[in-house]
Amino acid sequence: MQQPLPDSDELLQAVFQAQPGLLLVLSEDGTVLDYRAGQILFSPSPAELLRNRIQDSLPVEAHIKFDDAFSRVQHTGKDSVFDFSLFIKQQTHWYEAQLTPLGQGLIAAFLRDITLRKENELAMRRQMDRLAALRTIDMAITSSLDLNLTLTMLINQVKTQLNVDAASILLVEPQTQLLKYAAGSGFHTDVFMHTSLRMGEGYAGRAALTRQTVRIANLSNHQTDFLRSPHFAQEGFTDYFAVPLAVKGRILGVLEIFHRAPLSPNADWLDFMNMLSGQAAIAIESAIIFNNYERANSALILAYDATIEGWSRALELRDRETQGHTQRVTEMTVHLASAFGLTEQQIIHIRRGAILHDIGKMAIPDSILLKAGPLDAAEWEIMRQHTSIAVKLLRPIQYLAPALEIPQYHHEKWDGTGYPFRLKGEHIPLAARLFAVVDVYDALTSDRTYRKAWPRAQALEYIRTEAGRHFDPKVVEIFLKMLEGR
Repeated sequence: MQQPLPDSDELLQAVFQAQPGLLLVLSEDGTVLDYRAGQILFSPSPAELLRNRIQDSLPVEAHIKFDDAFSRVQHTGKDSVFDFSLFIKQQTHWYEAQLTPLGQGLIAAFLRDITLRKENELAMRRQMDRLAALRTIDMAITSSLDLNLTLTMLINQVKTQLNVDAASILLVEPQTQLLKYAAGSGFHTDVFMHTSLRMGEGYAGRAALTRQTVRIANLSNHQTDFLRSPHFAQEGFTDYFAVPLAVKGRILGVLEIFHRAPLSPNADWLDFMNMLSGQAAIAIESAIIFNNYERANSALILAYDATIEGWSRALELRDRETQGHTQRVTEMTVHLASAFGLTEQQIIHIRRGAILHDIGKMAIPDSILLKAGPLDAAEWEIMRQHTSIAVKLLRPIQYLAPALEIPQYHHEKWDGTGYPFRLKGEHIPLAARLFAVVDVYDALTSDRTYRKAWPRAQALEYIRTEAGRHFDPKVVEIFLKMLEGR
């Protein structure tokens, strides 16, 4: 017979009713005494867990995490929160578990499915990896005139980022207009090193002539045009792409992609393939005509900025209450930095930092980020982690390093009472000091579910009174002067 929840645990019951999930009542050793099951897929089922130790029914990694959590709860008397994964119905599901002591030797375990959040985090990391790959390619283009080295690096990035077995680049020979092998990797034979195709000949020649990508989904079912060597069958390729490499309408070559198993490319994969082919074309053009003009990489920089702006918009779509906030604070911080006399290069990094200031909140649970009422102490502790999460997300991208000051330090205060490091005065980076004033001002003058927007005059008076406490007095002075001119 199930042991009922303690009568004093009305708050825990209310939490369960407010959020779909799985609530288990456990003994100190993890035995399931009772449960309340919401709309959540879990295996074993709660009924199967009853009167058994939950950790004994889970994979090793989850078992260890539950044991550690039980130990922490028993020794500290405080909640323990962790996540773990289960493979259910041919799919990985992620769960967040919160263990709470109930007294009388009982522990409550509240489990909720966070698979979507984990998938979003994975997608963001993948985008950052790809952004870093594009930056690596760009650095190679700008730092080397050796076409062979550049093409080899491009091929390696294609294989790694698209997760394919082999790739090659064919270049158009100016005098003969033949497509000839220039670089490749992942082949078992030397078949492709002898490639020489006329425009329109074969799949690669067709891609070059039509300026359109050619995809062969199953080479074994086609009358293949790969007659470059009688040993081609030894390669065992199944899927194939031929992507034209063109700049300003001029065909420079073809990127060929091979895989030895069926591919199921989605729109994201195809978009990145086209981005990589675009970079390959730029690299080829750069090496060929470098001495005729100075290369411009403004389009790539715009692509970087468009990407980070996309991350910011994704966060605002998740938290609709703050829609428009990032654009407003970015524009105002750029104006403030200019009024402060900073250089154009410094302002570029400040702009990126402002766009990404709250990117760490992508990893904050919905139950905290979207909570309508005030956060309790434990929830604030989790919310404050968004600054360190932002640094972990962005630090691998070298070109964003100068922009990290705002995401990392914008909650520090002039008097040293801020977080995460309690920095004081000018120990706080200037970019973060500038942004802090703008961020608070925009928050005060915007509607929130828990209050209406303050009038401009009231918000400015608050900013003025916080000079020397929350804000750098000099920054406040320039900020107020800037707004007077508007």
